[in-house]
Amino acid sequence: MRWPDLLRLALHSLAAHRLRSFLTLLGIAIGIAAVILLTSLGESLHNYVLNEFTQFGTNIIMVTPGQQAARGGTPGLPTTARDLTLDDAEALTRIPHISIINPETWGNAEVRGNGRVRRIIVRGGGPGMHELYSFEVASGQFLPKEQSHNARALAVLGHKLKKELFGSGQALGERISIGGERYIVIGVLEPKGQILGMDIDDTVYIPAMRSMTLFNRSGLDQISLAYDINVGPAPALPLIRQILTARHGREDYTLNTQDEMISRLRNILGTVTLFIGALGGISLMVGAVGIVTIMTIAVTERTREIGLLIALGARRNTILTLFLAEAVVLAAIGGLFGLTIGIGLAWLVGFFAPSFPVTTPWSFTIAAEVFSAFIGLAAGVLPARHAARLNVVDALRSE
Repeated sequence: MRWPDLLRLALHSLAAHRLRSFLTLLGIAIGIAAVILLTSLGESLHNYVLNEFTQFGTNIIMVTPGQQAARGGTPGLPTTARDLTLDDAEALTRIPHISIINPETWGNAEVRGNGRVRRIIVRGGGPGMHELYSFEVASGQFLPKEQSHNARALAVLGHKLKKELFGSGQALGERISIGGERYIVIGVLEPKGQILGMDIDDTVYIPAMRSMTLFNRSGLDQISLAYDINVGPAPALPLIRQILTARHGREDYTLNTQDEMISRLRNILGTVTLFIGALGGISLMVGAVGIVTIMTIAVTERTREIGLLIALGARRNTILTLFLAEAVVLAAIGGLFGLTIGIGLAWLVGFFAPSFPVTTPWSFTIAAEVFSAFIGLAAGVLPARHAARLNVVDALRSE
């Protein structure tokens, strides 16, 4: 029997029991819709988080105090790791292919200005911090190049902080108080947005030495270095270790590159997306059970028809193929219906949450439709084999 004839017979059989066929394909449709919606959300979360991280640059090496590798000992005891200092950051300037070295500290403090008060994040850094993290200066300038141990009390305001304190008025040259210390505003940054809930625009930037004094810190939270992207981090990493180990007497610090962090993050998010899709796939099993049930009922109802076909010369492989075709067509139509629902729901999520754009890759839709047809094929095997093995005499005698 030709494939067009098989398809026509399958559609005719399904149309003869419209309500039953619709309820069966609805089970597949709900499963496919769940897979499409959940994997779309997972993929969108994957892209959203990666974009949030990469907007601050990818050619960054981060040095943090303390060795993060497992070294034994009792958890919770004080560490003997030496602090990272401004002198450490200064010593790293001798490394070739490193364009920016930024000593960093951060904390939380009250900022007063123009008769208004806000409690915000205060970040200490160096003159290259805005280039390192791709910050754009809207007016004025960023922190100037000065002796790190004698930095003046200068401040750069994030876009939102400037608006909250000074509104549409001029902020440059104004005096503000940060944690009780007086600073002069020398710059305002362009809007940058948020990263994982942290508002970059509602932040004030001051010299690292001033930040250490403000928060009574003896060391830096981090030293960030920007390497030549054409050279990569490999040449710089051993030199950083050599210099810091010589200064500290041992390796009591940790090096991480932005590429490594993004790669680990990509792997984690990929696994999350896979498990989210698998959760949606569980509902497909319910649809598969529905197909098995309906096809078994169809074989029972059409026993005499099957016996007649065999008596007229139809081969048992033809009977098998006919019932498999019905199962596959039923699942494929349910898959198309589910794709429409799933893509529509994903679009609605993106419409009502524009800051979290939801996209459905074509690879997902194609894979989902192929998978739904495969579900139909697998679910239809047992009923189809039962139909093909019926005894012709018994089949003709059935009521």
